[in-house]
Formats: sequence, C-alpha cells, structure tokens
Amino acid sequence: MNVRIFVDTNIWVYAHLEGEEDAKHQIANTLVETAVQPLVISTQVLHEYYSAMLKNKMTDEWIQANLEAMIEYSEVQLVTLSVIRLAHRLKIRYRFSYWDSLILASALDAGCGLLYSEDLQTQQRIENQLIICNPFVQVNSVK
Repeated sequence: MNVRIFVDTNIWVYAHLEGEEDAKHQIANTLVETAVQPLVISTQVLHEYYSAMLKNKMTDEWIQANLEAMIEYSEVQLVTLSVIRLAHRLKIRYRFSYWDSLILASALDAGCGLLYSEDLQTQQRIENQLIICNPFVQVNSVK
C-alpha cells in the first residue's frame, strides 16, 4: 500500500533553488523528482511558493513555469472551509502556528500519511494518521 505524501512549501523552494544549501537542494530535488505517485500540495503551498520565490528575486515567468509544473505533477488540495476549521482545531490541540496548522489540515483532509516539511517536529504523529518527516534532519545535524 502506497502512502500519500504531502510536500510543504520549503521542500519545493529548496528543490528549485541552488546555492548555499546545496545539500538541501539535492535532497529536496531527489524527493520531488523520484516520487512514485503524485505528491499532494495545497493551494496554500502554491501561494507561499510564489511569495518565497519573489523574495529570492526569481522572475514571474520562472515562478509561473515552476508553479505550472508543480500543479501538473501534484494533486492540488483546495483550502476549503472544512480545512480551515480543522486547522483551528489542530492549532489549539498541538499549539502550532495557524499556517502550519493549515498545512497539516490540508494533508489530513487529503488522506496523506506523510508530510515532508522542514518546519515541524520530525516523526511527530498528528491525529494518528499523519507523520511529519524532515528530510534534512541528517543534513542539519552535520552543520
């Protein structure tokens, strides 16, 4: 049985930018390029990606081309009213930020069992369904 995988914004950003964090780039790029099944993202991820890439001085054309590739390559989960309400419950229960709770809620709503993110506690289980995985844990511990 294949586990559905949700990919947070930071993984996509590292996958598409090379530079100071080359080890992270390689890990993130391999992760998104070698997925056996479609990855899951949310409309929030698309918005955050656009904003992060603008801050990295990428052109609109470059960003939009990458967004189109992400949309084609991934299953896009809409942030609906029920997802927002779930995010509110998760925020209270786990004490995450609202934005992290919204990512978690989107992943749960999509039926994902794994969330790749650098921003949350790795190996934490959310609602007995979703496990958070920071693919850079070994990279971070080497620094």
